[in-house]
Amino acid sequence: MKKNFVLTVLLGLIMVFTAACGNSDAKNNGASSDESEKITVTHQLGETKVKKNPQNVIVFDYGVLDTLDELDVKVTGLPQETVPGYLEKYKGSEYENVGGIKEPDFEKINELGPDLIIISGRQQDSYEELNEIAPTIFMGLDTSKYLESFKENTTTLGKIFGKEAEVEEKLSEVQKTIDSLNEQGKATGKNGLIVLANEGSLSAYGSGSRFGIVHDNFGIEPVDKNIEVSTHGQTISFEYILEQDPDYLFVIDRGAVVQEGSSSAKPLIENDLIKKTKAYKNDNIVYLDPDYWYLSGGGLVSVTEMAKEIEEGIK
Repeated sequence: MKKNFVLTVLLGLIMVFTAACGNSDAKNNGASSDESEKITVTHQLGETKVKKNPQNVIVFDYGVLDTLDELDVKVTGLPQETVPGYLEKYKGSEYENVGGIKEPDFEKINELGPDLIIISGRQQDSYEELNEIAPTIFMGLDTSKYLESFKENTTTLGKIFGKEAEVEEKLSEVQKTIDSLNEQGKATGKNGLIVLANEGSLSAYGSGSRFGIVHDNFGIEPVDKNIEVSTHGQTISFEYILEQDPDYLFVIDRGAVVQEGSSSAKPLIENDLIKKTKAYKNDNIVYLDPDYWYLSGGGLVSVTEMAKEIEEGIK
């Protein structure tokens, strides 16, 4: 009897010890699994190891914010002062303000302890300092291949946040919209000129530029194939527009999004010289929404809306 009791106790101790070892192994395996759940993102400023499904995310690029919003991914902080109108909910107190779009608040960001920071061209000079706080990736658009770059960025976001299937479906929808517009644009047989109005001055943008998607993917021929490609565009005069005499004149009003008050582009553009152009005479001056074009290009929503605006403009 005593012998059976001793054996029972010993067997129980063995089982407890085995279970404890199993739990320890499971924990170790779990830790290894968590550690391996990282992906390496190669971007213009380097390579960054990013944890999958980060929970504490700071976004400086409004195109990326647009995409994350469409994918139902939560963000912690962003520069709130210049948020595009259609993303106005991000001005709410439930989101942290992390500085200006060109001047990050490093102290605030460090305080928040983010898992991931996403930047683009306007914050490029702050990359090293931000990367010391948390893994930072650059997601600026390569405008020489706008559509391809947009798709690459969106696909990468899908991988980081486990939204691959949703991204594939949404990119397919965007491509269909663009393919349809491209056919319509080419069918018009007409050309166009894209200008940015900024405090009384004008800049032109052609193929391969920040707004070059109009020519490169939307099917509208550029009226001038030799426009200088630069971030700020080629400075032009009203005489230049009259000389080129485009069929369509596409206007983006920077002042409407960086200054308080109503847009000033229309009275600036529609002067006596411009009234002599085909674009004016045929009612083909198209004012584009600067929220999509200037502030948040490269997002799932913004690219779709950009295509829709051109489609409507060339009807």
